Amino acid sequence: MPPQQPPPYTAVVLAGGRAARLGGQAKPQLVVGGRTMLAAVLDAVADAAERVVVGPPQPVPGGVRVVREQPPGGGPVPALRAGLAGVGTEVLVVLAGDLPFVTSEVVRALRAGLTRDGVLVVDDAGRDQYLLGAWRTAALRAAVDDVRGPTSLRSLLAPLAVDRLRTSPAPGQPPPWTDCDTPADLARARAAVPPE
Repeated sequence: MPPQQPPPYTAVVLAGGRAARLGGQAKPQLVVGGRTMLAAVLDAVADAAERVVVGPPQPVPGGVRVVREQPPGGGPVPALRAGLAGVGTEVLVVLAGDLPFVTSEVVRALRAGLTRDGVLVVDDAGRDQYLLGAWRTAALRAAVDDVRGPTSLRSLLAPLAVDRLRTSPAPGQPPPWTDCDTPADLARARAAVPPE
């Protein structure tokens, strides 16, 4: 019997934030390996039924919807709420907009591993990567709807039944959870891409 295909999904990419440690630059638009970090993330979810970018207006491919969280720059929970609005699929993949090395293989593994409310990647130090996961849309929507006042993403997701995915990058490849929060992070990511 052929393996069962995972259900269709929507990709929500959180691409707001102030990037204060990067001088306030539009972080998802910074280039690593010849393309913006946002382009790399959107390529990893090219097979999504819909792709939604949450953040300020910015260049995106055709067919990608851009929405703004309220208040603008309010953090990941308001951004998640904005991204969830109008999602019609039962499955949602949530990604940060600054993951230049995330791949479609990791996204497929997350979707295949979704058996409860959610599944997220755990890095090599054992830390949950909250912005690299697949979720049941209904569970995530209910969690967001229950929020009263400022809440961290960790607190929001704590009551959900979540599995963890440990993944190893291909030899010589940076891990998919590599993000770029500081100038040093960005320099390391750029140095990890072999010159063409």
